[in-house]
Amino acid sequence: MGFLKGRLTFRRYRVIDPLPDDFRDRFEQAFTDHAFREKSAISKGEETVGWVRADNLLETDFSNRDKWLYTHYVMAGMRIDKKTLPTPLVRAMIEKRIEAWCEEHGRAKAPASVRTDIRLNIENDLLARTLPTVKVVPFCWNLPEGWLLFENTSDRVNDRFRTLVRNSFGIGLEPFSPLDFLVDAPELVEPLAAAGMTLMGGGGQ
Repeated sequence: MGFLKGRLTFRRYRVIDPLPDDFRDRFEQAFTDHAFREKSAISKGEETVGWVRADNLLETDFSNRDKWLYTHYVMAGMRIDKKTLPTPLVRAMIEKRIEAWCEEHGRAKAPASVRTDIRLNIENDLLARTLPTVKVVPFCWNLPEGWLLFENTSDRVNDRFRTLVRNSFGIGLEPFSPLDFLVDAPELVEPLAAAGMTLMGGGGQ
């Protein structure tokens, strides 16, 4: 976890909604309600998303606050599981199965419905035996100062994170701009803005 080991790349957010007085109880419940849960069946390309503890991607028990609340910092991770199949192999298996069907039934070409059934059967069988790719992205939330670091710069992953935060905690996040750090040098804001410096987030170590 980059926050604990040193070097990291992240995006920084400002928390735009106030914390409720009972935020500890609410956060524990929100983490629990939106914790990562494996699905018994997952379709090709489908993503499963939820919260895990920072100490282990298999830990989804947030009842012990000492495992996610460190003085005034909240630390946890967003886990994303996704199953994908090797396209060339799947295509070859489908073609071979269709060829066998045509030979068995004395047909030059298999009907579209048969081709679809063959493809779905092969994909479902492979998906049932395939482990997902697993991504865990940590975040660190400074509660009193109202800012949050998310250890990923992908637009798609950040969109998933902001949506999960909103759905879990009812709190919105606003991306920081590099210009936000120039409060002590206001004379630089205008020329930098004119140069197009509007990128979100930042990196650090």
